[in-house]
Amino acid sequence: MPTGEPMPRNLEPMLATAAPVPPAGDEWAFEIKWDGIRALAYVSRDGLRLSARRGSDHTPRYPELASLPETLGHEAILDAEIVAFDEDGRPSFQLLQRRMGLTTESTIRIRSEQTPATLVAFDLLWLDGESLLERPYEQRRERLDQLGLDGPHWQTPRNHVGEGEALWTVVKERRLEGIVAKRLGSPYRLGQRSREWLKVRNRRGQELVIGGWMPGEGSRGGRVGSLLVGHWDATSEEAAQLGRPQRLVYAGGVGTGYTQEMLKRLTELLEPLRRDHSPFELGEDPRVKYAQRARDRGAGPVWVEPVLVGEFEFTEWTHEGTLRQSAFKGLRDDKDPREVVRES
Repeated sequence: MPTGEPMPRNLEPMLATAAPVPPAGDEWAFEIKWDGIRALAYVSRDGLRLSARRGSDHTPRYPELASLPETLGHEAILDAEIVAFDEDGRPSFQLLQRRMGLTTESTIRIRSEQTPATLVAFDLLWLDGESLLERPYEQRRERLDQLGLDGPHWQTPRNHVGEGEALWTVVKERRLEGIVAKRLGSPYRLGQRSREWLKVRNRRGQELVIGGWMPGEGSRGGRVGSLLVGHWDATSEEAAQLGRPQRLVYAGGVGTGYTQEMLKRLTELLEPLRRDHSPFELGEDPRVKYAQRARDRGAGPVWVEPVLVGEFEFTEWTHEGTLRQSAFKGLRDDKDPREVVRES
């Protein structure tokens, strides 16, 4: 591999801002929004290192990606998404859950064969000793395309310049997650959420913080029945600027979308996080909503420290600020719980 300036470490990925519809115009490039886990891939002579959005090392979880440095033949930092594809070739966040939270090497190896992951690269931050952060988006993409990432567990999908409406139609027809629009000429802004990148979801949904749970009944007895979720009223940075603490807003209970395996895992994760009082300070009071059920069954909400983040789908926000017809998609360990706010 070529040598040059030392490869930087611990970079923070650029983030997109939510938008209701794709922007129009030829000054935008459009990509599919992949339903996976964001990661920066550090490819060097020493091997591969996968850094999640929060900086944690996810390399051991995905042994099928280990041969990427040898195949690539360059030292590079790739901005990418780790994705699991279903039998129809669609990215599935629920399927990727089978690869998350694993710690034993034998289990990881078995799951990597049962549910293989793919590294989908969509930006190039550094290449063979040269930083590309200040280069315009289209130049970074051109250099990325020239690397020829096309293998059994990695790829660089096409982007579409000025074809947002056409791609949006395809995304809706195939029931994909959404699209991301990136303004031509824009640099890569480390750790910033910018309107130069816009994400448009095909299905209504977002990340939410888990603040409690209701005990289950029947087959769910002794385990989680539904999750009580919320979002912060401001990011940690915004709250600091306002000179006040963040406040957790209640967004409703979610009782569908769980596999038996996930219910077991949620119960194990949430039990050690129990607390005496509700973490929710704003919005509809869940204690009022579940009071009658608690009296009937003799068991009310179980409150937990708001440190776990889940991905949820729903049809709309109600006037009370809660989710309507919501469903759980999976846990996210790549998201900082303190940065989870309601998306516009």
